[in-house]
Amino acid sequence: MSEKHYDCPCLDTCPLNRAMMLIGGKWKMQIICSLNNQGPTRYNQLKRKMDGVSNTVLAKALKELEDAGLVIRHEYLEVPVRVEYEITEACKTLIPILEDLSDWYETFDAGQSKEEF
Repeated sequence: MSEKHYDCPCLDTCPLNRAMMLIGGKWKMQIICSLNNQGPTRYNQLKRKMDGVSNTVLAKALKELEDAGLVIRHEYLEVPVRVEYEITEACKTLIPILEDLSDWYETFDAGQSKEEF
């Protein structure tokens, strides 16, 4: 890792901080993982997988992921209109990093007692 990330005087411009802002939040990781595992998914299917999320919060998270270039929204002009979401190629490059982070945590957690958290 580059030295600049350890002593970053301006967190707003730190690339790591900016990346975490894009994928952080209560539901974004679940959305990314679900779309990665299931492929293109309709809104209601996705909502059923996100136990406890409101329509407003899910729609906002999807819009933010779409604006960030991590999710694509496909609208099919049928009656009724069909909308599907899928991850972008850029998001697919993020998946191995998230898997590595998950592996790291499993190793980290195995070496920690629960009182340390």
